[in-house]
Amino acid sequence: MFITFEGPEGSGKTTQIQRLTTWLQKQGYAVLATREPGGTPIGDAVRAILLDKKNTAMTSRAEVLLFSAARAQLVEEVIKPFLEKGGIVLSDRFADSTFAYQGYGRGLNRDDLRRITAFATHSVWPNMTIYLDLPVEIGLRRKSNGATKEWNRMEEETLAYHRRVRDGYLALAAQEPKRWLLLDGTQGIDHIAAQIRQRVASALAES
Repeated sequence: MFITFEGPEGSGKTTQIQRLTTWLQKQGYAVLATREPGGTPIGDAVRAILLDKKNTAMTSRAEVLLFSAARAQLVEEVIKPFLEKGGIVLSDRFADSTFAYQGYGRGLNRDDLRRITAFATHSVWPNMTIYLDLPVEIGLRRKSNGATKEWNRMEEETLAYHRRVRDGYLALAAQEPKRWLLLDGTQGIDHIAAQIRQRVASALAES
């Protein structure tokens, strides 16, 4: 099973992936948690380029191709092999991020993005996508106040851009309600984790 986590900046994806990983492992499942961009040595090198605040000259087309290159490496090197062994893969972002950030956020042609994404992913697609929603102002405030103080090129975009991204996510979720689980990211961590466990347990029981 392939489960992805999506959401605006600061929505709490990383925390919930850690919680779900621990729970699934206690149930006896083989679990691999990864992230985008990154998850491989090549992907991590691309991540450094993509998120470097100095790279303000990066064009939208270059951006989507770099994200897709890192994704292609992650799918081929990590995700596909683990899924083929019967494991569960949890990914902090995947291809839906491209449609939200570069499609709705940047305004790139979505048909072009579909073709690029299908090529990069080898048509590997999530069985479930968990979306943690919250107002972008709250998420960015959480990120800026975080312990790591990480603040990257994407987070430096305007509020208008981040709002377009959030609207894009909600539009994507509305198109595939069976795949997406929408949760209020302003709820308590434990409450969100319980809702995720319930949905995942149900899906595993049906598989």
